[in-house]
Amino acid sequence: MKAENIIRQYDFNLEYAKTLVKDLSDDQMTTIPANGLDNHPAWTIGHLVSGSADLATDLGAEFEMPDDWAELFMRKGPGDPRKPNPDKRKYPSKHLLITELENQHNKVKQLLIGLDKSAFNNPLPWRFGNFMPTLGDVVLFMCINHESMHLGQLAAWRRAMGLESALASMAHNKKPYT
Repeated sequence: MKAENIIRQYDFNLEYAKTLVKDLSDDQMTTIPANGLDNHPAWTIGHLVSGSADLATDLGAEFEMPDDWAELFMRKGPGDPRKPNPDKRKYPSKHLLITELENQHNKVKQLLIGLDKSAFNNPLPWRFGNFMPTLGDVVLFMCINHESMHLGQLAAWRRAMGLESALASMAHNKKPYT
């Protein structure tokens, strides 16, 4: 697999993330509509920012996020007892979250473009290393799987809020189903 293949999926995820929140007010961004849907949009987008910032370090860059965002959005993994807070005052605005997600995506994309293909085979120890032992595995997981998992949660959140499908409103090639 080439970096370009990964970047196309990563770009899709960014566009989907923006579509999932484009019609939400800042008040809605921290609403928890039902038990089990704790990952509200503000936390979800911020968490994706932290995931991309962390991935950038795996690709050789410095970890960079706005002040206090790491504490707010990074998780230690499954079982982390911290939950997203419904208090909107604790979170950046939707605009700031999306802007920073775009910034982090652009940073990761530039790092991927400049990466020697052989680096994808480098071992990278981490908590899921038994499933994904190389840098390439981690890049695929973080750019595609991790983002897709959380965007799927956000899609379910939208439905619980009584909102329409965001995927249906995304620009696409409009080829008819055959």
